[in-house]
Amino acid sequence: MRPVIIVHGGAWAIPDDLVEAHKKGVRKAALRGWRILEEEGSAMDSVVEAVSIMEDDFTFDAGIGSFLNEEGRVDLDASVMNGDGLKAGAVASVYRVKNPVKLARLVMEKTEHVLLVGEGAHRFAEKMGLEIIDPSELVTEREYLRWKEMKEKGYSPRQAFVKDSTVGAVALDSKGRLAVALSTGGTPNKMVGRVGDVPIIGSGLYADNLKGAAASTGHGESIIRVVLAKSAVDMLGLGLSAQAAAESAVDLLKRIDGYGGIITLNRRGNVGYAYNTPRMAVAYVVNGEVEVSI
Repeated sequence: MRPVIIVHGGAWAIPDDLVEAHKKGVRKAALRGWRILEEEGSAMDSVVEAVSIMEDDFTFDAGIGSFLNEEGRVDLDASVMNGDGLKAGAVASVYRVKNPVKLARLVMEKTEHVLLVGEGAHRFAEKMGLEIIDPSELVTEREYLRWKEMKEKGYSPRQAFVKDSTVGAVALDSKGRLAVALSTGGTPNKMVGRVGDVPIIGSGLYADNLKGAAASTGHGESIIRVVLAKSAVDMLGLGLSAQAAAESAVDLLKRIDGYGGIITLNRRGNVGYAYNTPRMAVAYVVNGEVEVSI
């Protein structure tokens, strides 16, 4: 089986001065994930590594550099899913873990649960030996100033359509296994306790070795309502191409005036992506060749 990886750095109104940073970031993530696949590593290892790279890059709304909630704190969500056996793990409202995607994987592999939230997720992270950090380490000056401006102008999360960029990765390994991973800081100035699509299996992501895999990005409340990722994977199962499934899934958002994007990968290793936002950062590697789009 020909290994493939596709990643996204979020669908939103990426301004001109951040285009190159986004292109560089998704390219680096895709290539790091590809190296694992090239050495016959698993699809899960590949997507977790790719997403971790983007969590560590403050360009993106994931990990360090994420949006602040209404109280000025970063709250992170993440998830993973294996197409083999439909196993999944997710965490929500965590703020003391640098790489929540790694914690989501541990939920999948080390517990009988799918989703852990808040303090329970932090306790589990500590038990598993993950580094526990001070929440302030996730806050950048850029996002603090953005949060302060939004407070002064009274923007709601929906009005602040400047950045709403979940990061994600989908991969197919040499053994024909599909995997997907997502991570996000959510929407700007969100209510404390708000959880979007990312940790909701079927909305933010979905993987099924018999059909394909998909990773969503955009306005979480809209994505949840149309179960975007599962809808795309079901379309792949019906025989739509990866590109047609991506475009048809994004069309579902029209019904509720929603915005976002999606990346798809069918079980034969064909990639697709679509979005209805001004821009979406995407990179994929096929046969060792990397392609970047924004």
